[in-house]
Amino acid sequence: MSSSTTTTETLFVQIIEGVDSLVKEADEQTKPIEVDPYRRRLFEFFVTANGAGYLEEDTDVDLSADGLCRELSRRWGLADAARESVSGQLKLPPEHLSKMRLLWSLMRMWMEWDYAWQRWSEFNAE
Repeated sequence: MSSSTTTTETLFVQIIEGVDSLVKEADEQTKPIEVDPYRRRLFEFFVTANGAGYLEEDTDVDLSADGLCRELSRRWGLADAARESVSGQLKLPPEHLSKMRLLWSLMRMWMEWDYAWQRWSEFNAE
C-alpha cells in the first residue's frame, strides 16, 4: 500500500468519523445540525472533503452527498432497518426515523454547499 493510498484512506476515515461524531453529538444535545457550532464544523469537513477531491460521485473515495449518505446509513444501520420496515410492512422504529431525519438534514446542507461551491466563480468573477 502506498503512502498516498494510506493518506487518502486516513483522511477519508477522519472526515467520516468526524461527521458521524458531530451529528451524534448534536442529536444527544437535541440541537439542530443546521445551526452553529454544528453547521460551522460540518462545513469545515465539507471544505476538507472538497479540497481532497472527495466530492466526485462514484469514485474510490466518494464523499459526495450520496456517498456520505451511503456510508453513514451503513454505519447507523439505516439501510437494514429500511429494508426490514418495507419487507415487513412496518413503520420505521423511532430511533431509526430520528437518524434518518438527521441524515436528510446533513445531505441537504452538503448538497447546497456543493452546488454553491461549484457555481462560486460564475458570480464572483473579477
